[in-house]
Amino acid sequence: MSDTLKRWGPYTNMKQLADAGPKMIARADGIYVYDNRGRQYIDGHGGLWLANVGYGRREIIDAIAQQAEALAWFPSFGGFANEPSLRLADKLVELLAPDGMAHVMFSNDGSEAVETALKIARQYWKIKGRANKHKFITRRFAYHGVTMGALSVQGVTENRMEFEPLLPGVVHVSAPYPHHCSMHPDSPICTLACARAVEEAILTQGAETVAAVIAEPIQAAGGVIIPPPDYLRQVREICRRYDVLFIADEVVTGFGRLGSWFGARHYGIQPDLMTMAKGITSGYVPLGATAVSDAVFEAFYDMAVSGPEFRHGNTYSGHPIAAAAALANIAILEREALPDHARAMGPVLQSALKNVQTRHPQWVVDANAEGLLGRLELRDPGGRLASGQIGAKIAQYMYDLGVIVRPIGDVVTFSPPLTIAEPEIQHMVAAAEEALGMVEAEVH
Repeated sequence: MSDTLKRWGPYTNMKQLADAGPKMIARADGIYVYDNRGRQYIDGHGGLWLANVGYGRREIIDAIAQQAEALAWFPSFGGFANEPSLRLADKLVELLAPDGMAHVMFSNDGSEAVETALKIARQYWKIKGRANKHKFITRRFAYHGVTMGALSVQGVTENRMEFEPLLPGVVHVSAPYPHHCSMHPDSPICTLACARAVEEAILTQGAETVAAVIAEPIQAAGGVIIPPPDYLRQVREICRRYDVLFIADEVVTGFGRLGSWFGARHYGIQPDLMTMAKGITSGYVPLGATAVSDAVFEAFYDMAVSGPEFRHGNTYSGHPIAAAAALANIAILEREALPDHARAMGPVLQSALKNVQTRHPQWVVDANAEGLLGRLELRDPGGRLASGQIGAKIAQYMYDLGVIVRPIGDVVTFSPPLTIAEPEIQHMVAAAEEALGMVEAEVH
């Protein structure tokens, strides 16, 4: 068996990998990565939505090394703590104050952060004497992670099917997907029926049985689904009306991606819980976190128990090296005002993508961006390519042209490091248009 097959890759067709071989990335710097032959690529996907400050940042590398030398590891169970994790909690609460968050529990990644939030929500209502409030409302195309609880509230059908039965008590409703509206598919006018679908699901299930609604501000891995501007505010108000917790999944949208520090703030809401990972360290070390409001935390804190009030934790919760990396990463985001830079570059990315749509109207269904999170949705007007083939072909041609992106079906997604400049954005999108021209020529 080859070395390629010894490593079982995530979300990877191993037979195809065995035939084609892996794309070997050897080093990275700024917005660029380099393969083992020294070829340079713009990382148009930000290392899976997360290389917010870019690669090779000496401040983060030094912080990791210094912390490893002082204290590489000690657990946080049983009342122990370490200085970097306490400082990080303080910093996050400071950053999250406008979003109403006041306490943080650390984990290892986004899936664990979501798992933590789901467990907090269920126990919260038990503490309140309302144990029947155990159900979750989520959306189609939602991506919340791969652990069994997080997978249960995920709305990407293909990711769920092979692992069913999943967590009971999860209800999926329509996504706020403007170009694929399942509520009024023949109407060009948005009525925000998808927001009312959340209310209808709560009423159908019985508000006395619903613990929480969970939502990504923008559904990234579902295809960068950008909601109508007032959608999240309406859903948040529905949750308040029926005494249902609102969980904002900020794993992708947190730490500046949309041009605001967090997606909830970008859309003008305050959730009850928030999950985060990815941009918290820009990928230098794995780290996840779940933040909660004072009201949620105090319900647990006021419990009259002798043991842990929340019987949950991850071995590496509050890992000192991860915390040190996060602190250095956040310092860069602040010092270089990268959320503001993402806000300034968002219209540049959006305009470049829409120009592609203008020049290729038969092939481009939608082109849009919010901050530095963008999408180019494609179709074959002649119907010669099966669903998913266009996106995969364009991503491969773009790779050949020196740009890495991620296709989700026939949506090519963009989430470059927040340090990207206007010429590099234009180059990245120009590669997408050139790749589209290659696909057009191939099928004619």
